[in-house]
Amino acid sequence: MSDEKEYLTKEKLAELEAELDNLKRVKRREVADSLEYAKSMGDLAENAEYQEAREMQAEVEERVSKLENILKNAVVMQAHHGGAVTIGSTVVVKKSGDKESKTYQVVGSEEADILKGKISNHSPIGIAIMGKKKGDKFDIMTPKGKAGYEIIEVK
Repeated sequence: MSDEKEYLTKEKLAELEAELDNLKRVKRREVADSLEYAKSMGDLAENAEYQEAREMQAEVEERVSKLENILKNAVVMQAHHGGAVTIGSTVVVKKSGDKESKTYQVVGSEEADILKGKISNHSPIGIAIMGKKKGDKFDIMTPKGKAGYEIIEVK
């Protein structure tokens, strides 16, 4: 597992902590109960319920491990206003040739959701805008070739 910092909002941190708590307290118990039931059915080699419970156990433990690593390396982002773009900034950008601008919030990779306007600091556009200020221009490579952008506002 990586020891790279995970940038999270307070809300996302609380959500991940709640998920971890649920996995440890509820899901593990459910998996243990499923394993016990499946074992009681006899021959484990040909027992589909047992194999399914073992797979569920592996998935739960993998997610617990991932969440523990994320939370161990979590850095809570503060809302950032103006100045240079950093994690937590909300940025209005306009693509060269487009009439409409787009607004994005720069977040950590665990929280990225393009449909909600949240881009990862590790995404191509996230990398390109870090440290830039209002009025700065930048280019990124897209599947259609190079695209030019301008930062209209840093909120």
